[in-house]
Amino acid sequence: MVTRIYLTSAEGRTGKSTVAAGLLETLTASVPRVGVFRPIVRADAERDFILELLVEHASAGQSYEDCVGVDYDALHADPDAALTTIVERFADVEERCDAVLILGSDYTDVGSPTELATNGRIAANLAAPVVLVTGGRQPEGDEPRTPKQCAEIARIALDELHAEHAEVLAAIVNPADPSRVGDIASRVAAATGLPAWAIAEDAELQAPLLRTVLEATDAELVRGDEAALERPVMGTTIAAMSLPNVLPRLIPGGIVVVPGDRSEVLVGTMAAQLSQTFPALTGIILNGGFEIDPAIERLIDGLGTPLPIARTDYSTFETAVRLTQARSRLAADSPAKHARAVSLFAEHVDAAELVRLLSLPTAGGVMTPIRFEHTLVERARAAAKHIVLPEGDDDRILQAAAIVVKRRIATLTILGEPDAVRARAAALGLDLGDSRILSTSDPELHPRFAEEYARLRAHKGVSPELAADTVTDVSYFGTMMVHLGLADGMVSGAKHTTAHTIRPAFEIVKTAPGVSVVSSVFLMALADRVLVYGDCAVIPEPTVEQLADIAVSSAATARQFGIDPRVAMLSYSTGESGSGAEVERVRAATELVRERAPELPVAGPIQYDAAADPTVGASKMPGSEVAGRATVFVFPDLNTGNNTYKAVQRSAGAVAIGPVLQGLAKPINDLSRGALVRDIVNTIAITAIQAEGGE
Repeated sequence: MVTRIYLTSAEGRTGKSTVAAGLLETLTASVPRVGVFRPIVRADAERDFILELLVEHASAGQSYEDCVGVDYDALHADPDAALTTIVERFADVEERCDAVLILGSDYTDVGSPTELATNGRIAANLAAPVVLVTGGRQPEGDEPRTPKQCAEIARIALDELHAEHAEVLAAIVNPADPSRVGDIASRVAAATGLPAWAIAEDAELQAPLLRTVLEATDAELVRGDEAALERPVMGTTIAAMSLPNVLPRLIPGGIVVVPGDRSEVLVGTMAAQLSQTFPALTGIILNGGFEIDPAIERLIDGLGTPLPIARTDYSTFETAVRLTQARSRLAADSPAKHARAVSLFAEHVDAAELVRLLSLPTAGGVMTPIRFEHTLVERARAAAKHIVLPEGDDDRILQAAAIVVKRRIATLTILGEPDAVRARAAALGLDLGDSRILSTSDPELHPRFAEEYARLRAHKGVSPELAADTVTDVSYFGTMMVHLGLADGMVSGAKHTTAHTIRPAFEIVKTAPGVSVVSSVFLMALADRVLVYGDCAVIPEPTVEQLADIAVSSAATARQFGIDPRVAMLSYSTGESGSGAEVERVRAATELVRERAPELPVAGPIQYDAAADPTVGASKMPGSEVAGRATVFVFPDLNTGNNTYKAVQRSAGAVAIGPVLQGLAKPINDLSRGALVRDIVNTIAITAIQAEGGE
C-alpha cells in the first residue's frame, strides 16, 4: 500500500514549503521511492519553483511534468473534469512510488476563499490524509498570532476540510512566535483533537535571498562577488539622508538603498564594511539609474571589498515598494535555505510520531464518487476483459468506446456495419483503435450462432430458419458472443428496452448456479461512501424467495466492488414494531437470507432511517450490527426501489451507477436509454469486473 500524505494550508504565507521539505525528508528516510505531486499549478508559463525543489530531493526519479495535475484555468472551466484528471494523473505517479507527498495549492488564484475546500475535496478523492498548515502571523500587520488565535484558525480550517470528507492527520503552525511555540501547539491540539506542532519563526529562513531582491527591483549586479547573491537579506536601510544618519541605521546582513548620485554615502557605506565597528552588509542597491563616477570607481577598487553593488532605474520610492514584495522562497537553486528548512522541521516536529500516524489505517473509509469511478476503471484495466457493444449505430456508444480504448479499460467488439460505424466514428473525430467491428450477418459467425441458438431452443420449437433470423438481432448476436466465449460480457440498452436487452440472456446465458432469479442493483456513490440499492430495475413485486435471492445476490455484488455487505431488508416498520402482509413478507425473506447465507449480516424488517443513521438505528434496533451501518439496501418492491434511488440521486447529488444486472451466469448489463457517455464507460468497467469475479 502506497503511503499518501496531502499537505495543505488554510491561508497564504504559511511557509508550507518549509513543512513540505521536512516531510519529504522524513518520508525518504522511511521508504525507498518517494514521489511528489502537485494537483493544481498556476496557468502561466513559469515553472513552479517549490515543485522543482521537491522533485530534485524526491527519490522516485520523476520529471517535473510527471508531477503536475491541472492548472487553475482547467479547474475553473470544469471542476469535475479537472478533478477526474487529477485522480488519473496521481494514479500514474503512485504506480512508481512507495510514498507520495501531495502539495496543495498556494493561494495564488482569485478563488482563494474556497481554496481550502477545493484542497479538501482533492484530498478526499485521492484518499490522502491531510497535514494542515496554518499561519503563525497575522496576514495584516504581520504581528504574531496568539495561541488562542492559532487554535481558532486551525479549528475553522478543520471544520471546512471535514465538510469535504477529508481526513486530517495533524496540524502544524508555521511560522510561530518563538517564545510561545509550546503553548501554541498545546492550544491547537486541544481545539482540534489532532497531534499538533508549531515551528518557530526563523529570521534567516524568512529573509529573501539577495538574488530574489535584485529580481524584485529589476536591479543589475555591477560589482562584487556573484556568490554573495545566495546570502539572505535580513533588512533594508533606505539611505535618503546624510552619511552620519545612515551609518547608525545599518542592519547586520541587510542591504542599503542609495541614490546613485549620492557618491559620498556609497563610499562611506563601503568603508564601513572594512571597519570592525559597523555591521556586515549583504549588498548595496543604487537607484535612479545613475552610472558610478569613474573617480568613485577607482576609490572603490582601492577599498578592496567584495560587497555586491547593483543598479536599478527605479526611484527611491518605487525601489522601496518593490523591496516589500520580495519574498523568501525555497527553490531548487537555494540549497542553504532547503537545509535550514529541513533542520527547523526536524527540531520542532516529531517525525517518528508523524511516520507512525501515516502507517495507521485511514479512518472512516471515505469513498468519493470520482474516486470510486477511478477504482472501477483501474480494476477493469487490470482484468483485461473483452466486452461486446451491440449498439454501434448510437453516437454515445461510439464516444464511450473511444474513451474505453484510450484508457485501456477493456477490449471491444462493436456491432454494426463496419463501413458505416467507422465513417460515423471518423465524422465524430473518434479513434476506436483496434476495436473489432462486426456485422450481425458476418459470414463466419452468423451460421455458427444460428446453429447454436436452434440447438438451445429446440425444446421451444425454434427452427433453423427462425434461429437464423433471430440471431441477426444485435442483442441476440451479442449474447451469443458471450455465451460462446467470444466476449466476456455485453453492455446494451442505449437504444433498446430492458426487455430487449435481457430477454436473450434469459434464453441463452441463463442464471448462475444457486440463483433462481435475475435482479439488479444500483451502486449509489454518495459524497463519502458507496451504497448498494436492489432491486430497482427488474422485478416489480418479488416473492419471499425472490426477495431473499435479491439480498444474497446484492451482497455478492457489493463484495465484487469492495463494499463490505451489511444487508438491510427494508420495510415501513422496524423489528417487531409492525405487522401486515408486506411486513411479514420482508420478515420471512430476512429469515430465508439467514438460512441461505448465515455468515451475512442482515437485519429486517427495518426502516431506511434506522438502517442508515447510527443514532436512529441504535434507538430502534439496539445491538444490531446492521442498523445505522447498512451498506446494502434491499427494497420490498420495484416501485419503492426505483423511486428511492432517483430521489437520492437528485436530492443528495449522488452518482447512480447502474443498473447492474446480477444472477446471470455471465455478465450482461442494461443501460438506461438516457445514459450519458460517462454512464456507459462506467457500465463497461463494471461488466469487466463482473467477468473477472465470475471466473
